[in-house]
Amino acid sequence: MIEIIPAIDMIDGKCVRLTQGDYGKKTIYNENPLEVALEFEDAGLKRLHLVDLDGAKAKKVINWKVLEKISSRTSLHVDFGGGVQSEEDIRIVFESGAKQVTGGSVAVKQPDLFKEWLSVYGGEKIILGADAKNEKVAVSGWEEGTELWVYDFVETYVELGVKYAISTDVAKDGLLQGPSFDLYKNLQDKCPDLKIIASGGVSDIGDVEKLAEMNIYGIIIGKAIYENRISLPELQRFMV
Repeated sequence: MIEIIPAIDMIDGKCVRLTQGDYGKKTIYNENPLEVALEFEDAGLKRLHLVDLDGAKAKKVINWKVLEKISSRTSLHVDFGGGVQSEEDIRIVFESGAKQVTGGSVAVKQPDLFKEWLSVYGGEKIILGADAKNEKVAVSGWEEGTELWVYDFVETYVELGVKYAISTDVAKDGLLQGPSFDLYKNLQDKCPDLKIIASGGVSDIGDVEKLAEMNIYGIIIGKAIYENRISLPELQRFMV
């Protein structure tokens, strides 16, 4: 089985999707993210990947009230990412109802702080965000590249207690052209015990089947649902 994790990306409190992380290529799908979350819950989904794109850009959490609303009005297990870059940010996010927090930029730019979070909250609650562009880590809503090889970056944090990692191939995201299967296979080879959550590029149910066959832990699906490439009933056979 594979964890099916629908995504809600937020700008100005609205449910949107970007293409390849480009804020200039934005599509608004719903003015009310809670409505979308309730649809996911009604379809039998248990989890939600909630991304604060305003926060990623501002380098601090912005849309925490949407998180609070979804967490209080649904039973979804919410992991939250985007702009979580300080002790204040992570406190707000957990107090607003997130079950897990994803840290990407902070793991690159403030490794001591990320390690402290791992120590305080534990590897079950802190997800490593390991987004890649040409196999090198990309941060700050993908607006910044680095020279860090994503595989070495992830391995370093696994040794420090990371149990979960969300990895998006920026080149694939939002294009509906299929995920980066090679990226995930390489991560599996490097870190066999890591619970890898694939994200970006999922275009149809065949992509989900292939990732499930690879024994990937989880898959985040966004645009394919919103563009009706994958229906919620189609996903029910994968639900744990």
